Amino acid sequence: MIEVLSRYNAMIDEKKLEERLEMVEKAKSWSPRVVSRLEMLLRAGTDEALHRINPIEFAKEKSIAEAEAIDLFLHACVAGLFDMDWLLVCPMCSDVVESFRSLRKLHTHFHCHLCQSDYDAALDDYITVTFTVSPAVRSIRFHTPDALSAWDYVFHYKLTSGGIMPDGVPWREAAKELVRVLTRIEPGSTVNLEVDAAEGALLGQDFESDAQFFFPVAMGTGATPSHVPVMLDHGKCVAATANIAPGKVVFEVHNAGTLPVVFGILQLPMATFLRPRLHFSPSLSGKRLLTTQTFRDIFRSEVISATEGIAVLDITLVFTDLKGSTALYERIGDLNAYIQVQRHFQHLLDATVRHNGAVTKTIGDAVMAAFLTSADAVQATLDMREAVDQLNRDRLQRDFILKIGVHRGAAIAVTLNERLDYFGQTVNIAARVQNLADGDEICLTEEVYGAPAVAEIIAPYPTAKSEVELKGVSKTMSVYHLGRTTS
Repeated sequence: MIEVLSRYNAMIDEKKLEERLEMVEKAKSWSPRVVSRLEMLLRAGTDEALHRINPIEFAKEKSIAEAEAIDLFLHACVAGLFDMDWLLVCPMCSDVVESFRSLRKLHTHFHCHLCQSDYDAALDDYITVTFTVSPAVRSIRFHTPDALSAWDYVFHYKLTSGGIMPDGVPWREAAKELVRVLTRIEPGSTVNLEVDAAEGALLGQDFESDAQFFFPVAMGTGATPSHVPVMLDHGKCVAATANIAPGKVVFEVHNAGTLPVVFGILQLPMATFLRPRLHFSPSLSGKRLLTTQTFRDIFRSEVISATEGIAVLDITLVFTDLKGSTALYERIGDLNAYIQVQRHFQHLLDATVRHNGAVTKTIGDAVMAAFLTSADAVQATLDMREAVDQLNRDRLQRDFILKIGVHRGAAIAVTLNERLDYFGQTVNIAARVQNLADGDEICLTEEVYGAPAVAEIIAPYPTAKSEVELKGVSKTMSVYHLGRTTS
């Protein structure tokens, strides 16, 4: 073990590592040994373990709360220990189609060369966020992808381990079994790639373009030619016509382009091979990162440059407002009232963060917050109401009376007034539902009321249902008014 650590230590800039770990330690109050687990990864982790780290997986392996693991890597980015990558991942083959070091450069329309398919990504899916060790702290071979072997490039740089087949096997591992030849071909070079073909089909693939060839392989197709010429030229593939039977066949592949090509030949089990539908292991989605308060606080300069914004398919939004705040300002004066309102904001922020949400903005005395799930949002609103009660108990009269509205639906993540924000009908409805709330009341739309785990959370509270018409909404909506327990 000491020998292994020494070997890795030789690649580490000790001074920078110590300085930057100290910055992380001072960033906030961490649970015991959290930073030491990160240090061990930096010192003893393999190159693969330090490339595109999934903080959700790290949390599970190290028995750390997911929220704390996300915060850990975000602060480690600020300290210069890691670089953050926004990845566009193909849902069919788990290929990292594109990666971006900044949200500013992220776009949502992408094309997978391996599947030859086009996709529109949303923050909920296909967009995932990972962390790679900074080359200033420790150099790993994935910092220079052009120098990787063809095998490393495809199976450790291009394909992620997150795509899982129905039988539980990662697609990346299953794909390895299909590969018969995989090599890098330099510009102007010709290579002879020999394959022992079996019944089914042979697929030739340039892993950086749409250049492919496909040959069915079947008994009784006639004499297989000894050589099959193949021309690769700037993303195009031209292969000679050939009937291929099981047995040895040599593909004579010429790269006529000006860039190196990573080229492979796969043996498919049948000519009509259908790739199994993948599900993905838990990862840090773009949606979750944007609903993480730490990201919003320390990456304020991150903006969405895409003119149409980025879709969020399912987000729960909370709007709060103080009833009678104008009278408070008149009664105790602007300065005193401002100080008290800021205390109220802090309590709402604390409740939001405890339940996996983030405050998007404050508007006067109102707050808008976003949550991953409706259950988190509803629990947060109950905590908010209790926190405001605590504020009132220290005062001669109930100065703070909270009104809350909650709605769930799709939205567009945008940058407005240099702030990451949400736009769309879901935002409008959430704000208008808050206006329906009476003092101390929480109003939930049907979409929130019927969401998973919400029924159990609100079971102790009296609930009244009303049918309402909201401005700009064509149909009548059901709204549930959540009161207080009598106990």
